[in-house]
Amino acid sequence: MTASVPVVALEILSASVWIGSLVCLAVVAQAARKVLEAPAQVAFFRAVGRRYAIVGTGSLLVAICMGLAMAWPPATWSATIDTAVALAGLLVLATSAGMAQARIMGNLRRRALASPDDHAARTSIRRGRRLATSLRLLMAADSLAIVVLAAVAVSH
Repeated sequence: MTASVPVVALEILSASVWIGSLVCLAVVAQAARKVLEAPAQVAFFRAVGRRYAIVGTGSLLVAICMGLAMAWPPATWSATIDTAVALAGLLVLATSAGMAQARIMGNLRRRALASPDDHAARTSIRRGRRLATSLRLLMAADSLAIVVLAAVAVSH
């Protein structure tokens, strides 16, 4: 596997932004939940989510494209690269699901704030938190696996 310096640099930069942003979001989310009141949390996470949709998704797509460019053509792929490509596809799906789920959670939280006695909304929020945690863990584990597989592929 050979690649030009700009392709490798873009791969490293975009993968770093993606991985770093996952860690940063986890830290920021914990801090925001401790410091901000519920209405401010909803507004804050909505604003962050809209910006992250651009930065995070953009960096993920650039990382995937640069990884594919470095591994091209598919006829030369090893089982390691095949697995990394499949995991990248799974990561795109998990990220899309996470973004859709975040929108749903924002709507549920706004509904719960507007109607504090809405038990169905609170129940849905609890279920949604579990799903959000599962999606974030899947995205983190998948991202880590891709980085490890890429390191294995580059080292051979």
